[in-house]
Amino acid sequence: MTTAIAIEDVRREVKILRGLTVHKNLVQFHDSYEDDDNVYLVMELCKGGELLDRILARGGKYSEEDAKEVMVQILSVVAFCHLQGVVHRDLKPENFLYLSKDTNSPLKAIDFGLSDYVKPDERLNDIVGSAYYVAPEVLHRSYGTEADMWSIGVIAYILLCGSRPFWSRTETGIFRAVLKADPSFDEGPWPNLSPDALDFVKRLLNKDYRRRLTAAQALSHPWLAGHPDIKVPMDMIIYRQVKAYICSSSLRRSALGALAKTLTLSQLAYVREQYNLLGPNKSGYITMQNFKTALMKNVTEAMKDSRVTEYANLVSSLQHRKMDFEEFCAAAISVHQLEGIQMWEEHARSAYELFEKDGNRPIRIEELASELGLSTSVPVHVVLQDWIRHSDGKLSFLGFVRLVHGVSSRAFPKA
Repeated sequence: MTTAIAIEDVRREVKILRGLTVHKNLVQFHDSYEDDDNVYLVMELCKGGELLDRILARGGKYSEEDAKEVMVQILSVVAFCHLQGVVHRDLKPENFLYLSKDTNSPLKAIDFGLSDYVKPDERLNDIVGSAYYVAPEVLHRSYGTEADMWSIGVIAYILLCGSRPFWSRTETGIFRAVLKADPSFDEGPWPNLSPDALDFVKRLLNKDYRRRLTAAQALSHPWLAGHPDIKVPMDMIIYRQVKAYICSSSLRRSALGALAKTLTLSQLAYVREQYNLLGPNKSGYITMQNFKTALMKNVTEAMKDSRVTEYANLVSSLQHRKMDFEEFCAAAISVHQLEGIQMWEEHARSAYELFEKDGNRPIRIEELASELGLSTSVPVHVVLQDWIRHSDGKLSFLGFVRLVHGVSSRAFPKA
């Protein structure tokens, strides 16, 4: 190591490993030593070889059940890392080792040399990782933990069909394919795989990172339902969503409440799991303090270094009444993720019908602008005219959809 950046990278790797080494699917870090010439990392010995070797030994195809075994372990350790505010940034089959050569040996995530800390509301901008597994937003230099989920989607695609979703002879060609091309699901074995397996991979390989599943959500996906080793952890997206909900107008909160009533059983199962992890009282309510308490049960040194704890403190300090499960559903919902599913149009239409019955009322454009917190520089009569029905002055369907997206003054052009 001859540069200050290289030295800093190794120091960060050691710090991250030291802070994280408590998960069964993460390679155990024992200690580091330094002399005049080298840095030595003393780590757990994994004799079972790379996941890539086992994929190649099988001729590149896993059964759905065998692929689930791999996915649950990968998602488990990545969900843990993301909760701690650590993004791996180089997830690929070469960076998962088997502890032993046994068929049922546990997988271990290794190589945190490119890993970094990231807060829930922070974006990273340096292009790192391996070409075949790099997410589109990394190439656009603005990304967070969602980039790891894209890489997991690529691994899942390879496990299930034996080929890469994006391929070219050059690195530039691969990057172009990642940005522009769509993975093929038309050829075998995809038509013969379960609809849940197909949906699982597609929701990870969504080019819009806002619509992509988080690691905790992926563990809650119907494709993995019933797997005995799944333990869904707290999900930081919940903290982001609840913060945005509390800071929203009363009109938007009412619209989100209508949308929450259209959630499917599997979506509700994930939300219920997150709610229970927050530790509601006997009456079924949580307060903002629950968000900090729940996170501190999972705290490691890495979480402190990533400043995720500061973010939890911010959420817990927000002024809001106690919240029951129904309101939590409205607060925790991710409209972008709902948009990524085939049923989105039905969700939106059904929610709007509920909103028409319970929450829609005549509203003047000036009042709507005030609700949205628009500045006086925004030409509200121009940008908001199609939000309101001319017949009765109530919010239109288009206005409802835009409202649940959480429109702020930044979304509007200045006059």
